[in-house]
This record gives sequence, structure tokens and C-alpha cells, in this order.
Amino acid sequence: MITNRAVNEAIDYIFCHVEEDIGLEDVAEHCHFSKFYFSRLFKEQTGESVYGFIKRVRLEQSAFRLKVERDRRITEISADYGYSSSNFSSAFKLHYDVTPAVFRRVSLRRSVEHPFFHRENWELESFEECDRKIAVRDVPDYRVVYERRFGSYEGLKGQWDRFVRKYGAYIREDTVFLERTYDDPAVTREENCLSDICMSVGEDCPLENTAVIQGGACIVYRFRGHVKYIYGAYQSIFLVWLPRTGYVIDAYKSMFDVYHMVDGETMYMEMDICVPVNIDR
Repeated sequence: MITNRAVNEAIDYIFCHVEEDIGLEDVAEHCHFSKFYFSRLFKEQTGESVYGFIKRVRLEQSAFRLKVERDRRITEISADYGYSSSNFSSAFKLHYDVTPAVFRRVSLRRSVEHPFFHRENWELESFEECDRKIAVRDVPDYRVVYERRFGSYEGLKGQWDRFVRKYGAYIREDTVFLERTYDDPAVTREENCLSDICMSVGEDCPLENTAVIQGGACIVYRFRGHVKYIYGAYQSIFLVWLPRTGYVIDAYKSMFDVYHMVDGETMYMEMDICVPVNIDR
């Protein structure tokens, strides 16, 4: 778990500015620390240097966009992240062991291999099946208390149990439980998947680890089923529904899940998967 407030602020800053020419000095200045001190602090909390984290996020976001924005040229996507064509191909191959063009061709095959429940089989939904579960609508912002972690989603039940016990005093009748996600596990290694477990709080909450999850226009997919099928629901949105509809994911906002019901014994749940989109198509 990432417990340092400044490091969490740095991660938020990096995700908001990853398409810009930022580096250690920019991130440290944003957090009001010297770059030498902050470099050590960031690596202690995340296991990565600031430079390494920025580089990895850029490559993984570009890989995700190669997968879902199939009408765009590879050179256009690489330019979004400050790469020339040749530099992008070299850096991408070093990270993924394949060129961007090959990655795009095999992205469907990569995505159907469940990264967490490795023995589970699942299938992409048809467009019609997926479309019946989706509405595009405005979603409110949520002010939340959160805890951030790297790693597999398989251990989330224990994380949630501890989280609810820890912040039980702030639970009200209208409290909403959410999870904010930053990565597609089909393109990001399991140990690097970043997520926040959250619950809504009031403006008067005195805790430091609070944030606002931005809503706005979202694809809202109503999920009902076992936790192991959430990954497949996301992939159906990315690989089936988005290409047919022309909606484009808003890269400056995070995806998040809003929980409505969870059975802790069977791990059956009902929730809304919220994917922010740009509505100008």
C-alpha cells in the first residue's frame, strides 16, 4: 500500500500530465520537495524511480490506445507521448518484446488470457449483449477517502475488510463504495496494476487521504456476477462495444466501479463499471 501523501499526489500528477514533457524535477516541484529527497521517497514507496514510473505509464497507456483506438495510426499515438516513430518502436519492444504493430495485431489474443484467475475461461460478449447492459450518462463526482495499492485484484476482499474496519466511523446511510482503476491488466503486469479502494465521505471529513473522483459523461455498464468475470466485462467494453460505437475514452479521467451489492461469501456482486468518455465524436 502507498501510504505517503506526497507520493500519492505525485502519482496523480503524473497520470494527469503523462502526455507532457515532465520529469523528476517537475514532479518534485509539484510536491514541494527537492528532487534528491523526493526521488528516494518515491522509490521507497513504489519500488520504481520517478523516471521509470513515467516511462512505464507512457508505454502502457500507448499500448492500451493501440488496442482500443484501432483507427488511429501508430505514429499518431506515439506522438501523443512525445516519441518519434523509431524511438517509440524501440522502447515499446524493450517493454513488451514485440513491436507496436505486432502488439496491435495480437491484442485480442492477449486480452482473453485472464491475468488474475489464470485457470478461468471466459468469452467476449457480443455487441448486442454488451449494449443491453450499457447506458451513456452523466455520473456525479465523488469525494472519497481512499487507500492505494499495487498488485492483483485477487486479494481485494481482505483489503476491503480491513478498509471498512479502519474507516467504519465515517460510514453513513448514504455512503457509496467505489474502486478506482488506472490500468488495463491486459497491458500492465499484474504486480504493477494500480487501484484505489474508496468510500464516499462528506466535505467535512478531516482525513488527509481524500480525493475527488471525477464523473461526467461515462459509459456505465451494469455488472452482475462473480468477481472473476469483471475482467471480461471490461474487455468486452474495450474490444467489442467501443469500436462499434465510436466513443473515445477520456484519457484524463480514471475508470471506476460503483458497488451496489457484494456477497462476501459467494463473491457475487452488482456494480456499475464507469468509463469516462469524450462525448464529442
